[in-house]
Amino acid sequence: MHPFFQTVATQRWDDHRYYHHSRINQFLHLISAMSFLVAYVFLFIDPVVSALVAWLVSMTTRQIGHFFFEPKDYDHVNQATHAYKEEIKVGYNLFRKVILLSVCAAIPVIAYWMPDALQWAVPEAYEDTPIRMTAMAWLFLGAGGLAFRVLQLWKQENLTAGLAWAYKIITDPVHDIKMYHKAPLYLLRGQMIDPMDHVSTAGH
Repeated sequence: MHPFFQTVATQRWDDHRYYHHSRINQFLHLISAMSFLVAYVFLFIDPVVSALVAWLVSMTTRQIGHFFFEPKDYDHVNQATHAYKEEIKVGYNLFRKVILLSVCAAIPVIAYWMPDALQWAVPEAYEDTPIRMTAMAWLFLGAGGLAFRVLQLWKQENLTAGLAWAYKIITDPVHDIKMYHKAPLYLLRGQMIDPMDHVSTAGH
């Protein structure tokens, strides 16, 4: 396999086995993935709708799963502490997410009370209402957050790791639907935590 796609595959596998034990988290990722696909389509139709769907639905459901439902005790499947997993996280760990989400939350406040402070970053056609200004600023925040982490990974590891992570993030919606489409069924059966038997079988 080409080194780039091998890196993507490794990042996907580690992301799943380390950070997606909760069936509720998996279910919320399923919702997030489907809404992200909607946002992708609207990116070429109406970027305002795209940004609002991406941040208000996709990102919200995804991060609720990570912050409130994913176990943070000792991971017996991978024999790792929560602190260790946060330290080795390739993408945005919880600390980085708090910073990103804080900026996200600040944008609509600024757009409503101090719109002049955002006009430099938003095309003039979208400066007519606080909602449209917020949406466009969120769109650029998403792109900026992606680029910033790629640069960080390039500095910390190499460019391949950064670009592989970006490719993984962009294509995650399709992968998450494939991985977690059965999560609602498991929840109906009362299974709250994925036993991760496939992880143990794989020798991790």
